[in-house]
Amino acid sequence: MGNCCTVEKKLNPYEIAPPHTAGTPKLTVLRFFAHTSPLIHVEPSILDTYSLGRELGRGEFGITYLCTNRVTQEVFACKSISKRKLRTAVDVEDVRREVLIMHQLPAHPNIVSLKGVFEDDNAVHLVMEFCEGGELFDRILARGHYSERAAATVIRTIVEVVQACHKNGVIHRDLKPENFLFANKREDSPLKAIDFGLSVSFKKGEKFSEIVGSPYYMAPEVLRRNYGPEVDIWSTGVILYILLCGVPPFWADTEQGVAQAILRGIIDFRRDPWPNVSDKAKSLVCGMLEPDPRRRLTAQKVLEHPWLQNTKLTPEVSLGETVRIRLKQFSAMNKLKKKALNVIAGFLSGEELDRLNVAFDLMDTDKNGLLTFEEFKNGLHKLGSQLTESEIQQLMETVCVQISHCDFSVHYVIYGIYVNLK
Repeated sequence: MGNCCTVEKKLNPYEIAPPHTAGTPKLTVLRFFAHTSPLIHVEPSILDTYSLGRELGRGEFGITYLCTNRVTQEVFACKSISKRKLRTAVDVEDVRREVLIMHQLPAHPNIVSLKGVFEDDNAVHLVMEFCEGGELFDRILARGHYSERAAATVIRTIVEVVQACHKNGVIHRDLKPENFLFANKREDSPLKAIDFGLSVSFKKGEKFSEIVGSPYYMAPEVLRRNYGPEVDIWSTGVILYILLCGVPPFWADTEQGVAQAILRGIIDFRRDPWPNVSDKAKSLVCGMLEPDPRRRLTAQKVLEHPWLQNTKLTPEVSLGETVRIRLKQFSAMNKLKKKALNVIAGFLSGEELDRLNVAFDLMDTDKNGLLTFEEFKNGLHKLGSQLTESEIQQLMETVCVQISHCDFSVHYVIYGIYVNLK
């Protein structure tokens, strides 16, 4: 039995264990969870089971690759989270939380499924269902004809995802069109939620204060640092508004301006195409964008709303070419921002905060703490950017108050792209 006076040392999941060989100390993220599920593998290499292929996308912490099971030849997506990016215990906790939440959620036709988790010395790898059908906006734009009925079908799916999350004690916290992909290229392909990186488990009545999410989709109570699951309904209401008119309901030239517009909570139903949108649709938008979370519709109440009760009865009349053009422009702006993020994130790999000043100094050639268009363009090219001059000009227009006097803070541009525009 051993010495009764011996105290067993508890392992710290954030502990950097002594290296077995010379080199960088090894950080283990999922040590405590390997025994909780057959899907989690701490020691075996992912390459023993899967071969990694082309890059599918990248974000702040990692890169998603196409991956193939070596035995079955089934194709999946692998999100590889670099341990060099996990600089704090909070970063490590975020990864652990994402893995645990994807385990916590039951199988659902509109939530991407987790197939396996691997951890090695360099990264944590999440192997997930591969959604090859493309992004939500791309599918809408490719169809040509776009109506309230199409928007209702999309929103019903998203709200069903929200309902499943809330029933299982999860707040998504980052609902936006980019976080939904179609499973395949068929016309009847299911739409799936793909990213739970900012999600959090909750208990009834629990409140959170951390400001997370994407600016356009944040609920007012997030900005006030006192929120619960109702924030997901607000974000879905923003998506509905965008689907019906092509632009967000709360818009400004700066993040601060967007936040102020959200807190004011004034919804514009006057400009085109709103006069032609059904009253039922506008009623649902108002119910989901109710500033008081206590009065905001729940997921169940949204699904019971007359506009969603029978989507086959929802108006099939086209919302017009203006909405399609706006959706195309809004989607293009988001993709350009993500492309710029990837340029910066790639340069800052591993030591983001420490290297921000290096990026500032590299771009700010006259050392006045401000960037001109030429400095920004030349700086991005020095970082290896392949953006064209017109794309850089578009990017400047998305972050500047007025393009005519585009001398602006280096911190605003780089940090804005790096943190807020992902």
